[in-house]
Amino acid sequence: MAPTDPTAVPPTPQHPALHPVVADVTARVTDRSRASRTAYLQRISRAASELSLRPARTDLGCSNLAHAVAACGGSDRTVMAADTGVSLGIITSYNDMLSAHAPFEHYPAAMKQTAREVGAVARVAGGVPAMCDGITQGRAGMELSLFSRDVIAMSAAIALSHDVFDGVLMLGVCDKIVPGLVAGALAFGHLPTALVPAGPMASGRSNAEKAETRKAFAAGEVGREELLESEVASYHSPGTCTFYGTANSNQMLMDVMGLHLPGAAFVHPDDPLRDALTAATTARVAEIAASDTPYGIGQVVDEKAVVNGVVALLATGGSTNHTMHLISMAAAAGIDLTWEDFDDLSTAIPSVARIYPNGPADVNHFDAAGGTAFLVRTLIDHGLLHEDVLTLAGPGLRRYTQRPVLVDGRLEFVDVATESGDPAVLRAADDPFSVDGGLRVLGGTLGHAVIKVSAVAPEHRVVEAPARVFTDQVGFLQAFSRRELDRDVVVVIREQGPSANGMPELHALTPSLGVLQKRGYAVALVTDGRMSGASGAIPAAIHVTPESVHAGPISKLQDGDVVRVDSLTGRLDVLVDDEEFAARVPSPRVSEEGIGTGRELFAAMRGAVGRADEGAHVFGSLGRLWEKADAAPFLSHEETR
Repeated sequence: MAPTDPTAVPPTPQHPALHPVVADVTARVTDRSRASRTAYLQRISRAASELSLRPARTDLGCSNLAHAVAACGGSDRTVMAADTGVSLGIITSYNDMLSAHAPFEHYPAAMKQTAREVGAVARVAGGVPAMCDGITQGRAGMELSLFSRDVIAMSAAIALSHDVFDGVLMLGVCDKIVPGLVAGALAFGHLPTALVPAGPMASGRSNAEKAETRKAFAAGEVGREELLESEVASYHSPGTCTFYGTANSNQMLMDVMGLHLPGAAFVHPDDPLRDALTAATTARVAEIAASDTPYGIGQVVDEKAVVNGVVALLATGGSTNHTMHLISMAAAAGIDLTWEDFDDLSTAIPSVARIYPNGPADVNHFDAAGGTAFLVRTLIDHGLLHEDVLTLAGPGLRRYTQRPVLVDGRLEFVDVATESGDPAVLRAADDPFSVDGGLRVLGGTLGHAVIKVSAVAPEHRVVEAPARVFTDQVGFLQAFSRRELDRDVVVVIREQGPSANGMPELHALTPSLGVLQKRGYAVALVTDGRMSGASGAIPAAIHVTPESVHAGPISKLQDGDVVRVDSLTGRLDVLVDDEEFAARVPSPRVSEEGIGTGRELFAAMRGAVGRADEGAHVFGSLGRLWEKADAAPFLSHEETR
């Protein structure tokens, strides 16, 4: 094939044997998911069979179709009214308040033009909300953040429910937006679908400098003026933030799971290459939809792709939010993924990237060192990724060992270098920064939790100290300012789980906890809330399940109880006599029900949300839903008329 073709396949070397742990976990996921995955695939196969001989819109009644065509003009109207031609739906998270999503303003117009050039039509089917966890940190609005993922999934489903599209283009980047878009698209899993990124902003003030200024502010050493100057110098232009939090973990995952074109994740918004990739993505989805053998996102997101996502997340020290998001996305495809799958894979997956908060570099440095193309190459070559998967670019993940470039204005895909461009940022799998993925699942007398230790120094990976219990961040910060926490301490923040208040991120704690550690104290955090992808040097047992308001053991903790957070053995325990602890009555709820800033509108979601270790979504057991749907008689459109 021509080198400009994103589906061109690079030479395939001898396939190494798949690592036994990767093979075992994949087999376990496949076996556990057999009934729900089979039911899901049968459902999307039935939906696809209705499109096999005609575009979806030709099955509409004339009056229905007239409404769908009314706003079209010119060639778009001709294509939409004809029995042939591809109709692409654009789902956009554009808003011009947020740096990551502002670049999407001009994407639909460019996509429409590309679609016309290939004989298709593209139209904005709908928009989804995109909120910023950076703005809402420590604010009431953060209590809506996790739920926004499921609102996005439902919003995408509403947009696609008009049943006039043959393919989908999903415009999204940040924390909850991408997982929500993927889940929404998987409900229409028979449709060819691409995720379309906007890319990161250019590097500003380093993340390490920013973190030090935050600590200095928390310690009272600098004022608000200096802090604001530092923050503005760090977040300074359109694009995603440059640290390796959930947003950039999303983008890496979409590359490795084959839902982007190769290497699309980390190209800057103002780079001409970005426009070329967006055009090529549009053309590729139209090509798949018009082919004799179209395939949808439900076929791309299979058990192997999901395991590949977990492997890549662990290898790069990505966001702990994905211990929920990947589980939820997998469930939307009928796949049952668990925390234990993450834990087992983490023992076998080497850490090959050092991106802030796991190191000083940002995602631009990571991309310059070889980026996802080098990452995929080294993981495949060492038997740590499934190569035999279906992707947006076509069969085989080996395609994603190439990176996009512009040559005389033409998009080409070239082989990535065989060596990292910066071994301080990105390394080969046989020369890693550490031999494991840095994520642990904890279990013990305080329940089930996760901890990310890739940025935690070895001497801090086991902490045993008296607990100080709080029910919100404000109480902790007040105690810190009064110097009440100047000692070895396990800080416990409860009533922060999904059912309590939507499971907000608790990053307001990080600078103060860092100050305590810097003062020489042994410090750890235990919470049923979240710390996200920016969790760093403080050992933090997060997502504790069962959560406090469901009478989980964390609800019985008292000030002074000795708590042990042991990431080496995977234990999370309170060192209180078992009988005494069992006899305790859970503490009554202290925090108020969420009212204000729109929180009252989400009471039903707080009541319906599942456990953190099951994805913390409001859709119940999607696996059982697919099985139930498969048991029901299927009626074609013709039969329902």
